[in-house]
Amino acid sequence: MKHLSIASFLLLSAFNMSAQEVTEVGIDQQIDQAFAPISDFFFNIIFFNVFGIPFVLILLVFSAVFFTLYFGFPNFRYFWRAIQTVRGKYEDIENHGAKLLYGEDGIANGVDLNKVNLEEHIENLDGDLAIDGDIVDTIRDESSAGEVSHFQALATAVSGTVGNGNIAGVALAIALGGPGATFWMVVCGLLGMSTKFVECTLGVQYRDVGEDGTVYGGPMYYLTKGLKEKGFATLGKIAAVIFAVFCVGGSFGGGNAAQSNQATIVLKELFNLESTGAGFSIGIVIAILVGVIIIGGIKRIAQVTEKVVPFMAIMYLVACIYIIGSNFSLIDDAIVLIIQEAFNPTAIGVGSVIGVLLVGFKRAAFSNEAGAGSASIAHSAVRTKYSASEGLVALLEPFIDTVIICTMTALVIIIFNFGGYFEYGGDGSGAVIIDGLSYEGAGITSKAFHEYIPFSNIFLTIAVVLFAVSTMISWSYYGLQSWKFLFGRGKVADIVYKMLFLSFIVIGAAANMGSIWQFSDAMIFAMIFPNMVGLFFLFPVVKRQLSRYLDAIKMKKEAIS
Repeated sequence: MKHLSIASFLLLSAFNMSAQEVTEVGIDQQIDQAFAPISDFFFNIIFFNVFGIPFVLILLVFSAVFFTLYFGFPNFRYFWRAIQTVRGKYEDIENHGAKLLYGEDGIANGVDLNKVNLEEHIENLDGDLAIDGDIVDTIRDESSAGEVSHFQALATAVSGTVGNGNIAGVALAIALGGPGATFWMVVCGLLGMSTKFVECTLGVQYRDVGEDGTVYGGPMYYLTKGLKEKGFATLGKIAAVIFAVFCVGGSFGGGNAAQSNQATIVLKELFNLESTGAGFSIGIVIAILVGVIIIGGIKRIAQVTEKVVPFMAIMYLVACIYIIGSNFSLIDDAIVLIIQEAFNPTAIGVGSVIGVLLVGFKRAAFSNEAGAGSASIAHSAVRTKYSASEGLVALLEPFIDTVIICTMTALVIIIFNFGGYFEYGGDGSGAVIIDGLSYEGAGITSKAFHEYIPFSNIFLTIAVVLFAVSTMISWSYYGLQSWKFLFGRGKVADIVYKMLFLSFIVIGAAANMGSIWQFSDAMIFAMIFPNMVGLFFLFPVVKRQLSRYLDAIKMKKEAIS
């Protein structure tokens, strides 16, 4: 390959390859062979087993169950209140509380909010007054902090999670674990709502607001500031740095390489590209497109993407509903099969209930990122003076992402396979044989769509590519925030990060799906370890902030009545 570009040559050099080696084997295969050991290394470290189960999944499930019980099932109990908050029903409390709710003097029940606001009428078990209020003389200004509304913060975070995890990830879960994986995905999604509530409340509570109004938030900040309050400043700093490192890795993996990998799969299938360098070439094109947005800062393109991606998401859901509705008589059969296979799996290689549970939980957690802490970076930018309000909004995210969208994708694939097109379990790595050809990830979903909707392969290809690009853009923000935390907020550091980010687009497009998803899983799940340190130290703060927000709503209702 005589005419390698400078970027191509540097990328290959990073993997210690020569141009002659690339010519002999193929650039895609060379990149995959070089990347696979890196992927295996991180995967084996992060997913170490305890009693035969990856400890990180034990930690994830235990924490989700604990927070669900401790907060009294907030995923169900406050579901409607979360919707009302998104709709702006309590906006007067959050943005103009001191004036509208308490009067011009800011006095309510003898408490001067602008002067004190420390006694929240929250009593601890000993009957003493718990103190967790606002800094003196800041209550009136607090509502101006933040850059986006509740709805915009939710939309931003959802755009980072709703993507190829819902299309390719679900297909991967079913290919590996069979229909039963869907059941455990839903369970994980419901439990993850509680975890998301806790981490996003903390994200707002401990955010930094720059002099220009720019918000910096996420686990890096509630680990440093929150643990310092508890007297564990050193532990907080160490945990924050570890999280930031893994979040950068997560932006390279699940938020980037996995997305370009799936976009490449459907593009290669649509255009029947079989050359050994097709993935590399597609990756270069996608990297240029994303680079124009995140480096060039061309806001118009980003604005178009913001409009097109929600439209594609709606169209995707409509297509799912159409396929499911067209096979209405099979819905109950699919649901029965999902429940049966969840507790009596028959997929090849899945082994037992634990095996299918792990597949379902892993793919759900990858999709909605509950416990990883990444979404709190986006939610931190909300305009509110009640941190728990955004925590409630955030709990809707796993419901939308996993319980609704992932379930719809799963039903489409399961209904499709009632025709006996492939064997659950496949080759054990996520690929299945359909009509004599190997399909994996988004390719399986595309095949299922094409069975019921003519030319749907074109539509799904566009959807996958747009979802991939939108997820990359969102995750480039998450990764950049973590990079800034590590290396400062200078322009040079930004450029270095963005160039590394773009290189992983090419790696993801060229490498094998198995290697890419292993690395992506490792990076996303690695974030759980340091994040949980913050959640378990600081969940009492969340409890007080929730009471504070609910008390404000109650007082508003009493004032109106």
